[in-house]
Amino acid sequence: MVFFLQSFFASLQKSPVFDEPPHIASGLSYLETRVFHANPQHPPLLKEMSALFLSLAGIHWPTDIMAQTLIQGGPQADKLEWPLGNNIIHQNGADRVLFWARLPFILLATLLGALIYWWGRELVGSAAALGALFLYAFDPTIIAHSYLVTTDVGLAAFTVLFLFALWRYLQQPVWQRLVLCGLAMGAVLCAKFSAVFMLPVAGFLLLAAIRWPVTQTAESSAAGEPESPQAVRAGKVGPNSPCPCGSGKKYKKCHGAGISAKMVTDQEIESSLRRREMLRRAGFFLAMGAIAAVVIEALYFFPSDPFLYLTGLRKVNADHIASYHVYFHGELGDRFYLYYLTAWLLKEPAATVLLVAAGLVMLLRRKSTPILSKLFLLLPPAVFLVATTFLADDMGIRYLIPGMPFTCLLGGIGLAGLFGKTPVWGRYLAAALCVWVVVAAVGIYPDHLSYFNEAACLTEPARIGWDGGTRCGPQWLDDSNVDWGQGLKQLRSWMDRHGNGRTLRLDYFGTYPPQGYGVQFTKLENADLFGDPPPGLYGVSAQFVARMPTVGEALAPPAISWVRRTPLAIVGHALYIYEFH
Repeated sequence: MVFFLQSFFASLQKSPVFDEPPHIASGLSYLETRVFHANPQHPPLLKEMSALFLSLAGIHWPTDIMAQTLIQGGPQADKLEWPLGNNIIHQNGADRVLFWARLPFILLATLLGALIYWWGRELVGSAAALGALFLYAFDPTIIAHSYLVTTDVGLAAFTVLFLFALWRYLQQPVWQRLVLCGLAMGAVLCAKFSAVFMLPVAGFLLLAAIRWPVTQTAESSAAGEPESPQAVRAGKVGPNSPCPCGSGKKYKKCHGAGISAKMVTDQEIESSLRRREMLRRAGFFLAMGAIAAVVIEALYFFPSDPFLYLTGLRKVNADHIASYHVYFHGELGDRFYLYYLTAWLLKEPAATVLLVAAGLVMLLRRKSTPILSKLFLLLPPAVFLVATTFLADDMGIRYLIPGMPFTCLLGGIGLAGLFGKTPVWGRYLAAALCVWVVVAAVGIYPDHLSYFNEAACLTEPARIGWDGGTRCGPQWLDDSNVDWGQGLKQLRSWMDRHGNGRTLRLDYFGTYPPQGYGVQFTKLENADLFGDPPPGLYGVSAQFVARMPTVGEALAPPAISWVRRTPLAIVGHALYIYEFH
């Protein structure tokens, strides 16, 4: 409930972020026209969820020329998603559209918290699961993205659901749980295309369970778990059982004539049974994939082109600008391999980082935790981190969100370990870290997207406040780490109180027009951020406060940007206001 309330009330104070208009528009086009020309570089599930709530609220796909052009396709169609989304939001009322479009995402993110606790009780115990839920409920990055009509938290939710279903299937491999795995696989694949990295993870976990099985129950034995060499020796494998040599024949027709079962060594039996079980697991994985394929086709409304999903997969990063240089700690470049690790270390609460590190050490040293449980905990976030580091654009910590439920579980292990320590100092330390986590979420509310922890300001400790090191964030990262266009409502409120009727000169990083919230402004170009500005009131998005000084230093001759001066105000931790006389 605490998580839901934070997400819900923060969402009411935020304007559309950069990617929300095209997601809102494309979802409505899918649901009401059954045409998938809009935004094909993302699969449809999450956008359709948003569109369903919008449609029930009476907000529908427009019928104007622009909408018809997009549905018909063509060379200009892919440029219409943003203006169409902006028109839908503006014509139906921004607050009304965002309320209904975001509500399913808030509910899904809340469900993810419940899943973390539910599954965590089985993986790491009740105390650690409760600690994980606590860390999740006060995580600024997760709260910031939980209500947005985007794909990252939704991918995290369906990733956890899929792996939880796989875990339960390995506990009791019955066909009902196999079907649930297939349904969950289809859902996660239709949440975001980067979910394809979970397919090899799931396949590996299925095979790893042969070597390090879940504790076998009576039900799993009855469901056909593989025979052991001891079962063969005890005579539990009869003449009509499959031959341990792996030939596929019945025992009596293979080695039954003239060769005793005792003549087959335990090692040979173990090897043959393991090969046979690997083939069975491969068959189970293919069955899940077949069910998932049906789910995917259903979410595309069974199109005439059965390979529409693969077509979309090939268009991932279709809007990538090859000449664009990413920003990282005062440098511009094509890629920085420490970008995402640094983003996680700086944008998660420092207390959470410490607890995750402690939990990781405890998990690796704990012999009582089964190896398969450790693999379920560690492999998914590791794969997401590696894949994102080497394949994704350096655009924001949001790409790591699918791995954060697992880091929350690690942090929960750390909390449970400290609270469970016999020396009283462990409990005091755990309580202090919990308070630190809560202060981070409360201090940055409702501007969670811009949050940085205290480590961002280690060289300027005077700038550390109740919002951690957020004031120093633009020195490290830009884009959706600091500003994604979410502060227009707060800017309008600030102008009403302090603008004194003046027109703002604005350099804004976003796709929804500020006029939609009644912000009166004249456009400020990036080139205007250098030199001596004329008198007036200026507003600059944190995106440009972060990167433009570095851009100026790269010019020949170098240029100094005035955004390095102390601002008059910082609205919503994302819009810097300057006044020049």
